[in-house]
Amino acid sequence: MNLSDSFAGVTVCDLSQGVAGPHATMLFAQFGANVIKIEPPDGDWGRLLGDQYGEHCIHSWYYNLGKRSVTLDLKGETGREKLRALIETSDVFVESFRPGVAKRLGFSYEAVRSLRPDIIYASVSGFGQTGPNSTRGTVDALMQGFSGMMVMNRSPDGIPRRQNMVAVDVVTGLYLHVAIAAALVRRRDSGEGTYLDISMMQAAAAFQGAKIAEYAATGGEGKLFYAPVGLLPTSDGAVSVSCRLQDHFVSLCERLQLKHVADEPRFKNAQQRVEHNAELMTILGKASAEHSTDVLLRELHVAGVFAEKVQSYGDWLTDSHVDATNAFHWVEAEGIGQLPLTHIPGLGTHREASPRIGEHTSEVLHGIEAPMQ
Repeated sequence: MNLSDSFAGVTVCDLSQGVAGPHATMLFAQFGANVIKIEPPDGDWGRLLGDQYGEHCIHSWYYNLGKRSVTLDLKGETGREKLRALIETSDVFVESFRPGVAKRLGFSYEAVRSLRPDIIYASVSGFGQTGPNSTRGTVDALMQGFSGMMVMNRSPDGIPRRQNMVAVDVVTGLYLHVAIAAALVRRRDSGEGTYLDISMMQAAAAFQGAKIAEYAATGGEGKLFYAPVGLLPTSDGAVSVSCRLQDHFVSLCERLQLKHVADEPRFKNAQQRVEHNAELMTILGKASAEHSTDVLLRELHVAGVFAEKVQSYGDWLTDSHVDATNAFHWVEAEGIGQLPLTHIPGLGTHREASPRIGEHTSEVLHGIEAPMQ
């Protein structure tokens, strides 16, 4: 089933910048919405995240796929008047200014609703529109620290670690997309618009909801679900194993010539293995390092043990299963070259073009419909 036209007929007026808001609106574009990206004359600051390729970086290329770009100077009345005209024909309005900025520009929820009474208005920010931190600027790395994510992801020696990607931004975009989609369904049934206050803080907490609840229930001493689980080194890389079942643990020990370990009292049952996980992983790791990745994986798979190679993105792109399941395809990105476009789950046709700054200003402002392919 091809869902790429699911939001056909929906127009999104997207003033968001960076990654969180643009991710949500990119998803709407991929599922068929007409997404008009409103940028200042010098472009969305998200175009400057990393190496530059003309008017794009890789993040701005990806998170703006399928949109049309219009440049407006909202500091002047001419730009604001053009935006008002666009709002009148829009179903969704998304902004990511710091709290209070949209109101100063004349585009608060009340002002936008006066132009389009049933508008879905979404404000995406770091800490939300209210509260003592609401006016603080923040970015993904700071929110990973604030939310507990870095402590949850700490290294074995206890040092908090940051996820080396904009994880909170990305997940905020997912939650924002879901909330807007739900508001559109509600409007279809009730005819009423909605105001949405979506923050990175809320999204990071929702993403870690079970871990936060576990912390409260255990006094901060959350334990592994089972053991052994995690990385084991090999002679040429590493594998990740997960042995929830007793049979899997015994089979793993047998394949590593450690059958006696499975019989030791400290590793005899699941609870004991969790209590002595560090010792167990050290013993298993010394043995696994004597095996090559491919040979060890083959033996573990034959034995029914859950295990996979620890791969880089380069490994993933050349993986036979990835290829067989059509998990991505190569596209020609203007000004960049060939890039892999990972496929959005459930989507059929992908919209592959990402706009230059203001590329569609004239045609959009003149009401020309020209959906990107």
